[in-house]
Amino acid sequence: MRSICFAFWLLLNFRSFVITKAEQPANLGSNCENTTQQTLSSAYQTNLDRILTWIPSDAATSIGYNHTTIGTNSSVYGLYDCGGDLAGFFCQFCVSTAVREAPQLCSNRVSAVVWNDYCVIRYSNEDFFGKALTYPTWHTVGTKNISNTTEIQIGEAFVRSLIRKSTNETNQLYYKEGFNLSATESRYAVVQCTRDLTNEGCRQCLEVMLTEVPKCCEQHIPWTVWSGSCLIRYDDHMFYLLNTQQPSAPAPNAQDKQEGNKRSKTLIITFSVIGPIIVLCLSLYCFWHRKRLIKVGLPLPSFRKIQSEEMWNTDLPRIPLITILQSTDNFSEASKLGEGGFGPVYKGTLRDGKQIAVKRLSKFSGQGSEEFNNEVMFIAKLRHRNLVRLLACCLEENEKILVYEYLPNKSLDFHLFDVDRRKQFDWKLRLSIINGIARDFGLARAFEVGQNQANTKRVMGTLGYMAPEYAMEGLFSVKSDVFSFGVLVLEIICGRKNGGFYLSDGQTLISYAWRMWYEGKCLELMDPMLEKSFIEDGVERCIQIGLLCVQEDARDRPTMSDVVVMQASDTLAIPKPKHSAFSVGRTAAEEVTTSRSFKNDITSSITLPR
Repeated sequence: MRSICFAFWLLLNFRSFVITKAEQPANLGSNCENTTQQTLSSAYQTNLDRILTWIPSDAATSIGYNHTTIGTNSSVYGLYDCGGDLAGFFCQFCVSTAVREAPQLCSNRVSAVVWNDYCVIRYSNEDFFGKALTYPTWHTVGTKNISNTTEIQIGEAFVRSLIRKSTNETNQLYYKEGFNLSATESRYAVVQCTRDLTNEGCRQCLEVMLTEVPKCCEQHIPWTVWSGSCLIRYDDHMFYLLNTQQPSAPAPNAQDKQEGNKRSKTLIITFSVIGPIIVLCLSLYCFWHRKRLIKVGLPLPSFRKIQSEEMWNTDLPRIPLITILQSTDNFSEASKLGEGGFGPVYKGTLRDGKQIAVKRLSKFSGQGSEEFNNEVMFIAKLRHRNLVRLLACCLEENEKILVYEYLPNKSLDFHLFDVDRRKQFDWKLRLSIINGIARDFGLARAFEVGQNQANTKRVMGTLGYMAPEYAMEGLFSVKSDVFSFGVLVLEIICGRKNGGFYLSDGQTLISYAWRMWYEGKCLELMDPMLEKSFIEDGVERCIQIGLLCVQEDARDRPTMSDVVVMQASDTLAIPKPKHSAFSVGRTAAEEVTTSRSFKNDITSSITLPR
């Protein structure tokens, strides 16, 4: 209550100052649309006068925007737009000023655009509704100079984020926001289009205005760039108003027209007098409250602030969301590299030319903050030549994003599963890849101390590589990774993808590989491209190891340490595999006997550093 009383006290003491300011919104600029001065026809002048009368009259009870056409011959097309800041009484104040200025700024012209602090009016002899006017453009700049390139880049990225919000998050084609550049400096910006445009038309118009900034304004503050259809304004003080929308007067009573008209006039007068006082009071209170928050140390949201505090305990750098949006062209389809189990991955290019891979967690993936935090904590600590390096993360505006280094040569499957590109993969190279994967495998999942098995209700992964106990029951362990490794081994040898391998008799790659091994026809599984470079014993041994890894019962599978030992020794006897998972040859497979545990079959072990 004391706050409200203080607001009324402010209103009474500064009423004359506020009203004076409200009656004279500052003119930002005008545009006569390259028309020449001429004597206007009487018909056009009459219609123009009617348009200029209609604009303030309609604005008094509107939502802050409208457009109309007056006259059938010598028609005049006109609109006004007070953006998202003004409506009703306040919008009428602003457009009335612009209406008075238009005939003076564009004397004897058939077209005009006048931008004021909080509104724009436009009229023309041509139908311009829905058409973005991006040329010519105008600009104004302040006297303060900026030489810090980082600040310039941050400002541009910030404005670009407002463009995205104005066209994606609102239907007003308007957005205003501020951020703390530092502990002592703040920046504020407004982007606005006339609401006759579509979202896409507005975006294109604002993008054109933004391209003009480096030519005229980026080294100054404040600055404003505008055209006939859109405007961008950037400043170091808060120049925009707090929300001042007010309800419009009720409609007249249709049953008693005369009495209804009187009631409407009474309500309009009442709202015109009392409404502005109430709104001004609330606005001044909010302004005072905002100043108080800043004074006691609660500033605007920082441009670089991450709203979630989950990542503050890591040393991983954090990157602003608007930088990611700029580098990926707002997550455009053209930038998309693919889709993973947790969401899409995009290619991005930073301002310095560095390319990045951006992994964006899908809101529908089911992965929560804990899983995301675990992935960041784990991968950020790894430095391995065979692992893509995690560069930064982002947790802004409910987004969970990881930024990795970009690998221009792409992944193994890009080369291995292409008929032409896989010709370069001879047997020696494929064996080297298998051995390298075996040594590094197991880094894909982190377990707590003493944990060797776990259960999950959310099964996530790539079909064709998931172990059956994980895919069917949500059970996962270190043996789940062993299964995935076995699938990779078989794929590398045959040169075909498990997910796309399906024979006419219903056999998958795994079941077909087991059948070929059981019948002694391992070489029929081998990629024909290897005929000139393969070593028969080496191919058969790798196929057998791969089949050991994809056995249906997880207890029958070797550990990755066992696999490394088997790969390293050509003389070490290895067990025969039982039936593989999802095999169609289960009956024949039951005849094959083997030890239940690899600990009894392999007596030597090698401890490998991770």
